Amino acid sequence: MEKIPAVQDYTPLPNPDGKFHVRLTEGRFQNLRRFTSWPLLALFFGLVWVQFDGEPWLLFSLEQRRIVLFGSAFSWRDLPLLAGLLIASASLLFFIAVAWGRVWCGFACPQTIWTWIFIRIEDLTEGKANRRAREAGTPFTRYRLARRIVKHALWILLALATAVTFTGYFIPVREIFADSMQFQLSPATAGWILTMAGLTYANAGLVREKICLHACPYARFQSVMFDRDTRTVTYDVHRGEPRANLRKADTQRGDCVDCGLCVQVCPAGIDIREGLQAACIDCGACIDACDKVMQKLDRPKGLIRFASEAQLTGKRSQLIRPRLAGYGAVTLCAMASVLYGFTDTTRLLVEIRRDRDALFTRLDRHTVCNHYRVKVEGYSEAQRFVEVSISGAGQSELFGARKIDLLENNASWLPYRVCLRDPGPAKREFTFNFVSGDVSTAKTTTFLARSF
Repeated sequence: MEKIPAVQDYTPLPNPDGKFHVRLTEGRFQNLRRFTSWPLLALFFGLVWVQFDGEPWLLFSLEQRRIVLFGSAFSWRDLPLLAGLLIASASLLFFIAVAWGRVWCGFACPQTIWTWIFIRIEDLTEGKANRRAREAGTPFTRYRLARRIVKHALWILLALATAVTFTGYFIPVREIFADSMQFQLSPATAGWILTMAGLTYANAGLVREKICLHACPYARFQSVMFDRDTRTVTYDVHRGEPRANLRKADTQRGDCVDCGLCVQVCPAGIDIREGLQAACIDCGACIDACDKVMQKLDRPKGLIRFASEAQLTGKRSQLIRPRLAGYGAVTLCAMASVLYGFTDTTRLLVEIRRDRDALFTRLDRHTVCNHYRVKVEGYSEAQRFVEVSISGAGQSELFGARKIDLLENNASWLPYRVCLRDPGPAKREFTFNFVSGDVSTAKTTTFLARSF
């Protein structure tokens, strides 16, 4: 299948300060973007505070080696399920890209959401885009310097809030705030928060569109994924060209009046009239700006719109096609596999280690003992006590806690001793049995009676 050509190079509007200033606009696609992004922001900043039975509702604990998803705990051995979720999400992203282009980038990507917030803070503190562009390169006044300081202060506060919230998904956020108030925050946690805050400040405030163009791989392979029926932000060349200046009356000119608003509102600083470009994130800002101009000129909207190459050439765009169906099938299979995997997760995890100081100890001529360390981790709210026993060891005796309290000793190494009378062979196997309510597991280990 022939690839859709994509323009790789673009030049933002030149300004004396070396950057382009995004002009904010309003319209249906900007309202849709807010309708998508604000709930995502609310979930990001809100879920970290939600608790269930005194525990975080969503937590990826590196210290406790467990994952809490919506109140249900999973062990790190269930990490393949998260990998499956990522695979399913990637397949869904490819499905959306084939059907509607980079709408994820334009409406739901965190980089885009935070960039728009930073742009709005800049617009609120330093003025509209034309004012910022006009003042660029001129000497600072006290008032302008104060506005610049306020802008960066707000950027830093938002970056810190983002970093603390993100860290709260790995360390309970209430612990982070309590330790911060008591000046007991660990250097590792503080360093991580400062690093994340710095990256957020740089990505959304300073680098912005360069992340989408150079760091994100999605921008590089989008032209391979698109086909002639992919609906993406497109300029209707047949209707818009040749461009006409408003001051010149010419019936042979196209609908585009070359106002440049589509470039001024683009967060990537591209000119969509030059064709599909790698930096375009399909945010629809240029569509809203162009529709306003067309409405004022009493001309039909849609000079810039979501359309496929087939539609622009007057053909009908196919809704169902092999590539789209293939990505849809992969997405459904991946999601089904992950859902099935969640029905068989680890609810009781056990680790057994032999004491390396001594292979065995002999109490008398007939009794030999081995020493072990046992760690039990429970991942169900109903689990409180775990009963421990052994089997398959003949005349044996177990010394150690027969009932483990998971509330006090969850993921703790506990000492055990197993003694056998007349053990027989130099090496044999036996089994540790662990039962907690309706959950049970067994772990086979070795017993050494003498040196080899």
